[in-house]
Amino acid sequence: WADLVAQGLADASDEPVSYANLAIRGRLLVPIVTEQLPRALALDPVPTVMTFNGGGNDMLRPGYDADRLIAAVQRVITDTATAGIHLVILSGADPSERLPSGPRMRRLGRQLTRALLDVSSRYDHVTFVDNFFDEETRRAPYWSPDRLHLNPLGHRRIAARVLTALGVPTEAPVAPFAAEPARTPVVEARYYWEHVVPWATRRLRRRSSGDGRLPKHSGWVQVLRSDG
Repeated sequence: WADLVAQGLADASDEPVSYANLAIRGRLLVPIVTEQLPRALALDPVPTVMTFNGGGNDMLRPGYDADRLIAAVQRVITDTATAGIHLVILSGADPSERLPSGPRMRRLGRQLTRALLDVSSRYDHVTFVDNFFDEETRRAPYWSPDRLHLNPLGHRRIAARVLTALGVPTEAPVAPFAAEPARTPVVEARYYWEHVVPWATRRLRRRSSGDGRLPKHSGWVQVLRSDG
């Protein structure tokens, strides 16, 4: 979705947009703040707009501590205010409908989203985009086969919501109505074997799906206005 936001901003501007993407999948929120935030603030020139999203991976782990996460977000808010950066905080979309740990994730996601909204509303330089309570995005057509990550249509919808919040009105795509895929025992067994078992194995080995991955754009790249 961040790539699409950068392209949308470029399309709405008469000049190219400088864009960096420091995200790495699988990261917990506190390491995002302690490792990625300083790198973002060290970019030259300093960003004018920064997006921030985290917490979903924390909800999947034992020892989840909402107060610790909000304290980390507060650091992001303080540091971006000092640097003169407009901060866009996003709550992740709600994947809980089809996850084995769905009820727990929905409960924690609601709590975290409300806390983020509360802390964001106190600062003029912060824009909050609430995706967790967007009921449309909960539908199956927006999710990948692992049921945890958004698919391209889901990313388009999130990007449209962010762009609109940034003052670039963008129509969010809406998937045609379709019945939910049947969750037969065979379908569920295949899902657990292909997605849940590998995830649990990584947890036991204290590994992450992001291990060995590098940021997509660790420095500025130019995004030009599209022809269309």
